[in-house]
Amino acid sequence: MKRILIALTLLPLLFGTACKRDITSINVDPKNPQIAPATSFISNAQRAVANTMTSTNVNDNIFRLVMQYWQETTYTDESNFDLNTRQIPRQLWNYLYRDVIRDLREAKKLIPGQISNATEQKNAMAIAEVTEIYSWYYLVTTFGDIPYSQALDVNTAQPKYDNQQTVYNDLLTRLDAAIASIVTTGASIGDADLIYGGDMAMWKKFANSLKLKMGMTIADADNAKAKTTVESAVASGVFTSSADDATFHFLSAPPNTNPVWVDLVQSGRKDFVAASTIVNKMTSLNDPRRDDYFTVDAVGGYSGGTPGASSNYSTFSKPDEAIAEPDAPADLLSYVEVEFFLAEAIERGYAVGGTAATHYNNAITASILEWGGTAAEAVAYLAQPAVNYATATGTYKQKIGEQKWIALYNRGWDAWIEWRRLDYPALVKPPTALTDIPKRLTYPIPEQNLNTTNYTAASSAIGGDLVTTKLFWDKF
Repeated sequence: MKRILIALTLLPLLFGTACKRDITSINVDPKNPQIAPATSFISNAQRAVANTMTSTNVNDNIFRLVMQYWQETTYTDESNFDLNTRQIPRQLWNYLYRDVIRDLREAKKLIPGQISNATEQKNAMAIAEVTEIYSWYYLVTTFGDIPYSQALDVNTAQPKYDNQQTVYNDLLTRLDAAIASIVTTGASIGDADLIYGGDMAMWKKFANSLKLKMGMTIADADNAKAKTTVESAVASGVFTSSADDATFHFLSAPPNTNPVWVDLVQSGRKDFVAASTIVNKMTSLNDPRRDDYFTVDAVGGYSGGTPGASSNYSTFSKPDEAIAEPDAPADLLSYVEVEFFLAEAIERGYAVGGTAATHYNNAITASILEWGGTAAEAVAYLAQPAVNYATATGTYKQKIGEQKWIALYNRGWDAWIEWRRLDYPALVKPPTALTDIPKRLTYPIPEQNLNTTNYTAASSAIGGDLVTTKLFWDKF
């Protein structure tokens, strides 16, 4: 009996010890770690920014409509600049703040504790930082004054809006620091980098090309700073061929497919046709990219719907199937852009080498080749008096602006920035439009309701929360 009692007395001690150990272990899910890898945050942010820039969804990215590349078939609100019914500004604001910048900041917090090698750590931080600066560029050039210094601060429920030019200048300072930190011969995050696979020499070229872009954006507002910025970027090394493009490669199966495929094919919808503005322009110039941009229409030619007007899907040309392949890649920054920027820089007197005509020809030729054209087609196109740099109509802004608009087809957000900056092509708003063609997007409605004081101050500072309010760099 004593032996039995002793045994029973020992049971709680034995099982109690075991239970304590088991409770600790069963609270840890090996498939869901409490701390995610920093590299996963970078990958997710890159995917999110590529989706946001490439999307054709009328709930957010409507810039192909604004720039009169495409026209809607049934619902025409967005091509008439109704931004608020679907709260388009709110969507873009959330995607960049919540899905991109927040993830990149989390990555930068985790990198020091997860990557021990000093060089790899510096390079991982540089990738995250350059990607974040890229994202900030689109926020500030879209809205103007924005939450920046207090943005995403958990202790600040109502962040202040910072002056847009102050934000822009700080981004350039940060970009210089990021470029200086890159070790081009060192390792980084490998395949977790979905743009360059961890190739830091390419990231340095990308960062310098972004610096060139940012410098040219402010050329009319601060020529001295633009000149210094541009010349420094070119001296450090920008893109020199289309092989350098910052390209995001989507996959052939969901959920990581090209958003154009999602919107045009997977959805089964028939919402868009070509817009007459670009089709007519390309036709008048015998542009060899026309059959790469669009399908033939109902009678075997090329035609587009009138901007702002409901357009029959079966009648007009449609976006070509090639851009709607599930794995069609997305350019985030391209050699074509770089060459157009260099042509303009020459005209402004910046020391970047070459001639305006050479860089202009390089840009157009690269665009034609990227879209499947031939070198012979490019030569013939550039020989036309209406295209040739020496004889084309207008100032350098008109020549470059019109050709850049054509080349940036399928990259409506960038085309919109360049159109506002160069003022070409001379687009005409739809007769049924609610406003003039937007010069900026209005602030999200939740900001008006939940961050009222700071929203009101920002609206007043920029000259009114209107789509017609020009931002600091848009001078003419």
